[in-house]
Amino acid sequence: MSAEIITTDDLREFKLELLADIQKLLQDQAGTHPKKWLKSREVRQILNISPGTLQNLRVNGTLPYTKIGGVIYYAFADIHQMIEENKVN
Repeated sequence: MSAEIITTDDLREFKLELLADIQKLLQDQAGTHPKKWLKSREVRQILNISPGTLQNLRVNGTLPYTKIGGVIYYAFADIHQMIEENKVN
């Protein structure tokens, strides 16, 4: 049975490869949300707002939504657009 010796240079190289792989994964996911449609609870968590505030955003037309049955859905793209449009410089 042969043994392979791992040097500190090998560990350094492994670390650099691992970091590069992690950075690539993060860049691939940057700016995208895993779901296209979100329920009210998810939107409230993302925006850190109360149910009443979310209802106000719907009522005054700030945030478009789709209602199917009794469930309200919001497009992630619409949430992102609303934030961009209301950005203060």
